[in-house]
Amino acid sequence: MASKLTPGIYFKPYLRQHQIGEETFSHWRLCYLAGYRCMMRSLRLALLVAFAAALVGTSAGAETKLPNIVIFMTDDQGYADVGVFGAKGFTTPNLDRMAHEGRIFTDFHSSQPVCSASRTGLLTGCYPNRIGINGALGPNSKIGISDQEMTLAQLVKQKGYATAIYGKWHLGDRPQFLPTRHGFDEYFGIPYSNDMWPNHPEAKQGTYPPLPIYENETPTHVGVTHADQEQLTTWYAEHAVSFIERHKDQPFFLYVATNSPHVPLHVSDKFRGKSARGLYGDVIEEIDWAMGQILEALKKNGLDDNTLVLFTSDNGPWLSYGNHAGSAGPLREGKGTNFDGGHREPFIVRWPGKIPADTVWPGPAMAIDIFPTIARLTGAKLPDHKIDGLDIWPLFTGEPGAKNPHECYYLYYDVNALQAVRAGDWKLFFPHTTRTMNGQTPGHDGIPGKYKPLHVGHELYNLSDDIGETKDVAAENPEIVKQLEALAEKARADMGDALTHRVGSGSREPGRWTPPAQ
Repeated sequence: MASKLTPGIYFKPYLRQHQIGEETFSHWRLCYLAGYRCMMRSLRLALLVAFAAALVGTSAGAETKLPNIVIFMTDDQGYADVGVFGAKGFTTPNLDRMAHEGRIFTDFHSSQPVCSASRTGLLTGCYPNRIGINGALGPNSKIGISDQEMTLAQLVKQKGYATAIYGKWHLGDRPQFLPTRHGFDEYFGIPYSNDMWPNHPEAKQGTYPPLPIYENETPTHVGVTHADQEQLTTWYAEHAVSFIERHKDQPFFLYVATNSPHVPLHVSDKFRGKSARGLYGDVIEEIDWAMGQILEALKKNGLDDNTLVLFTSDNGPWLSYGNHAGSAGPLREGKGTNFDGGHREPFIVRWPGKIPADTVWPGPAMAIDIFPTIARLTGAKLPDHKIDGLDIWPLFTGEPGAKNPHECYYLYYDVNALQAVRAGDWKLFFPHTTRTMNGQTPGHDGIPGKYKPLHVGHELYNLSDDIGETKDVAAENPEIVKQLEALAEKARADMGDALTHRVGSGSREPGRWTPPAQ
């Protein structure tokens, strides 16, 4: 009989925790047997409450473990320049493995088909033209990212993240525009494009100053050489691995932005001559190696299951460079145009246990959506000012019935020119002049060919059955044209449009360089 009064294995930890002896327990038991059911009901309730509280506490603790974020962005890599997206002449085993362990987006877009603007969209969640960043900023630019904007680094800083960028910045190189003034703890890299140097094949002598490498806010190496450029991808990977190892015990945001495969192409000895595609293929294989180094560092440090990794490119291939340019595959045109070859990018998301492996999201999405999605994952507060991206976490996870939350996407280029609107499968162009290499002699070995002008009319394409944008169906679909025109009017009123000479009420000024006081 006494054995029945001994607390069982499931009660002992609770009794120890609350310093309740076995005699007390036995007393409770005897009281119950004697008929003091009310007391036992109270005990049961107390036990249930304590147990539930413990469960809730455990669950809350698990949920509040903040995820690490890694974004790897390349420069001018074409849609078809990753194995799982159709690469030819070179292999990308690490990116392919990342895709099989995660999810690929086959209709993902940068916010503009050019360097500074596209990076602005990624880092702020805003259309770059909304905040005054267009095109590609050069050395000593008098404008850059404004102090009034919030970057991804500043977003997650609210939650105590360690932050770093290794690679290309391109949002202004004056001190007030540098990454360390906009939320990044560490910076190592080149502040703008790697062709903005004295060796540019088309620039007049004196156009560009010596190319610098920055560490935080100091240009520690001025006068980058070809030999230096050959090591950049390796140096960025080494910095990334070091950062992961140094911050494995706290949440971190790591942004790796390689200068490659932007021309001039450079590759280290370990990959030179390795691919069947020549120098361009060698460069992509080294980028893939760098991605592999980061994935291995996450695994080695036990961070795989708590890290969201994203891979993409800033815009499409620079087609005028011929054999030194990438491929947009089935897409039309490339960098510098608003045909899909200019801004539809390879996009891979990986987070074991959170993002379903070996899956595809075939619908549209854009880099501006990454900012609010990360805000959701980290619990960080969005800025008070308007941003344009929307949370697309359900698209990442493959939630049943998930849909893109946008009514449409706006495709701007040049100096705030609204050139097209994308809504679902439909894409409507507005009359403008762009460029094409069709019928032109392509560039070779780093010397570009010459584009010719291409006049685009009031054209409508259905991308579901015409991914190459070859058949204008505006005449057959007047109602669709009307609907997309109405959406365009919203953008013109909000952000303006140089093509129709409109000034938007929701546009904001970029940062402007303030010369030091004399």
